[in-house]
Parts: sequence; C-alpha cells; structure tokens
Amino acid sequence: MAIRTNSIAFRLVAGSAFWIAAGLFGGAFLLSTLFRDYVERSFDARLAVLWDSLYTVSRVDTDGRLQMLGEPGEAAFEQAYSGWYWQISQGVKAMRRSRSLWDRTIQHKAVGDDPVFLRMAGPDEQDLRVLAQSVLVADESGARTVRYTLLVAGDRGEVEAEIALFNRSLVWSLGGLGLLLVIAVFIQVRFGILPLRRIPNALAAIRSGRSERLTGQFSAEVEPLAEELNKLIDHNREVVERARTHVGNLAHALKTPLAVLANESAGDDSPLARTVHEQAVVMQQQVDRHLTRARAAARVSGLGARTGLAPIVEALERTLSAIHRDKNLDISTEIAAGAAIVAERQDVEEMLGNLMDNACKWAQHRVEVSAELTPDKAFRRVLIRVEDDGPGLDPTMRDKAIERGERLDEATPGSGLGLSIVRDLVEAYEGSLKLTTSKLGGLQVEIDLPAAG
Repeated sequence: MAIRTNSIAFRLVAGSAFWIAAGLFGGAFLLSTLFRDYVERSFDARLAVLWDSLYTVSRVDTDGRLQMLGEPGEAAFEQAYSGWYWQISQGVKAMRRSRSLWDRTIQHKAVGDDPVFLRMAGPDEQDLRVLAQSVLVADESGARTVRYTLLVAGDRGEVEAEIALFNRSLVWSLGGLGLLLVIAVFIQVRFGILPLRRIPNALAAIRSGRSERLTGQFSAEVEPLAEELNKLIDHNREVVERARTHVGNLAHALKTPLAVLANESAGDDSPLARTVHEQAVVMQQQVDRHLTRARAAARVSGLGARTGLAPIVEALERTLSAIHRDKNLDISTEIAAGAAIVAERQDVEEMLGNLMDNACKWAQHRVEVSAELTPDKAFRRVLIRVEDDGPGLDPTMRDKAIERGERLDEATPGSGLGLSIVRDLVEAYEGSLKLTTSKLGGLQVEIDLPAAG
C-alpha cells in the first residue's frame, strides 16, 4: 500500500532512508579509502621485494663491469610491455633492463642513497610507479664496487583496476544492504502505526452503525486517544439526548396552544375567527415542519444509529392495508436481505410512512416498495423506491410537490408536509430524493441513503 507524502509514516521512512544513505555513503567512502591505502602499500611492498631480488642478482666483475647472476623472480619481467619492468643505470644511462622493456628504457633523474618512489609514463602510456635507489654493487669478493641506480617499476593500472573492482562490489553490497534496511524500516513503520490505523477503521464502524464505541486493542501510546474519543462520543450522545428532550418539550409547548386556537376558532364564522383559524393552521404546519427538522438534526448528530428496513416496511404494510382496506390495495414489498441504513428508527418510520401513505392515497390498485444495495466509492448505499399506479405527477409539478405545505389536490386529506418532511429527513442523513414516473404508470419516489455496515 502506498504511503502519502504528507503522512507521519512517509516522514519516518524518508528520514530513516536519508540517514541510512548518509551512513552507508560515509562507510563506503571510509572502506574505499582504507582499501586503496592497503592496495597501494601492498603494491609498494611488492616493488620493494622485487627491488631486493634485483639487487641480489646484480654483481660487478674484476674489471668493474656489471654482471647478472640471474633474473629477478617475476615472470612478468619476461613479457614485452607487461607493465612490470626493471632497469639498472649508471648515472642516468641504462646499463641493463628487463626483457619486458624490449626496446625501451626508463628515463629518470639521478637519485640518492635513499629509496624513492617515482611516478613516470611507461610504454603504451602506462602509468608506472617506480622504486629507485642508488647503491654500490660489489664483486663476489667485495673488493671492488661500482655505483649503480636500480629501478623496479609496476603499472599502477593494476592498482586502479583492483580498487575499481572493490568499489563496484562495495556499491552493490552496500546498495543492497541499504535497500533491505529501508524495506525493514518501511515494514517496521507500517507495523508500528497499525494502532493508529485502527482509529479511523473504528470510527468508520461507528459511523456506519456497526459499533457504538471505539473497541479493540490499542497500544499504550494510542489508548489515551481512544479513551478521549469514547468520552467525546458519550458526551455527544448526552448533548443529543438533551436536544431531543428540549425539542419534545417545545413541541408540546407550542402545538397544544395552537390546537386550542384552531379548534376554538373553527366554530366561529366571524372574519376574525376565520383569520385566527387560518393562521393557526399555518403556524401549526410551520411548527410541525421545523420541529421535524430539529428532531432529525438532533438524531443524525448521534453516532452508531442503525435501522433495518424489512421490519419497518412489513409493519407499515400491515397498518396501511388496514387503513385503506376500502380500496382493496395490493401492496407488495421487495427488500434486499440485510438492507439497513444509518438513521434513527423513528426517522425511518416517518420517511417510509409518509411515502407509503401518499402512495396508498393516490393508488388505484397497486403499491410497490423495494430497497436494494448499491456500491459506492467509500460506503454502500441503499436505494428505496415507493411506486403506485395512480394518476402520477406532471414533471413540471414535481419540484413544487416537495415544497413545504404545498398541496396539489385539496380534496385529498393531509397538511401538504409529507414529502417536504421526507426531503428534510433525507437531506439530514446525507441522502437524496427524486420523483420520477413509475413503471406502474403513477408516481415513483426514490430516496438514496448511506447503508449501515
């Protein structure tokens, strides 16, 4: 799973990767430097051994002429331009040289009695490291000595090739180690933040109605956060419960006086009484609407609400069949197994009750109620349809039908608040409402709501 660049996990992994890279780079530089020093010292030691071998086989005869008792012990001295050479000079004039030099000589300056390492250009543009020293070469009796300069040279390309090979191996080895370390850090970070990842999953479970509190095992660092969130959820429930109580009290406080005004003025035909009655009815409708919205807002503020559809639809079917028995309606239902929505039960009953009651009022013979689960990017949804075979509704009148207090047919009993209340409740639960033409020929009402887990 990818890590987002603004996450704590990314910062931890990126920071660790930086310091791992810095540490490995520093270690690689140190190891490469130490290896170069070791190889160069070994190369110089080899030159010294070969120089000693050359000095051992060098003699002068009784006439002071240079003689060679043998060849220095190195096969590369026999191969032309092999990169390994020796030369014996008197002053700066070459007297003897190895076969590997073939027809060349090593041009050098005069050197003293102390050994010196020189860097010179050799055959085929070879980069030579030369050990040179001026010594007295004696005859076998030691009675006669002559000063000569002995030089042994080796191609530094061998040193560089060996160092390059080591550096390549070092880069691949430490690069692989660095990659493994970064992967290990990535795994460790992912494992370490698992308790944090449980928090949004637990909150999603509460939001979808599968749980009422944060549950599960949390690490010692995350447990205080989980406890505080549970306390916040409990406090939210208490606030919602108080809001419900206040809304209920307000409903009783307003609706009773309005009902008294409406009833008292209904029996009087005077202009004042008619005006009072009309306004009392309007006020009662407004109170019903806004109290419904207030109750819905209070309920949806609570977490963990989950209501199954099948029991509510079955209960409404039985009730409405009895209420409209004179119409002999055929009310059929088809509710998907396990269909449930994130809403309070009383709100679901109010939404479906209004829709099914309206369908029964307008239907001629049939009413169909269905609910199906539909996929969504984050959460599944529930699509509920209520259809009838009544006269239907002209498309130009559908928007007006869901306005508050609008009654398209005064002959049909009701306050005109049904669809408006349903719309308010649906919107409060982050859903949508749509009016279309039913396949039965009448009106089809669709509401789309979040599905409970």
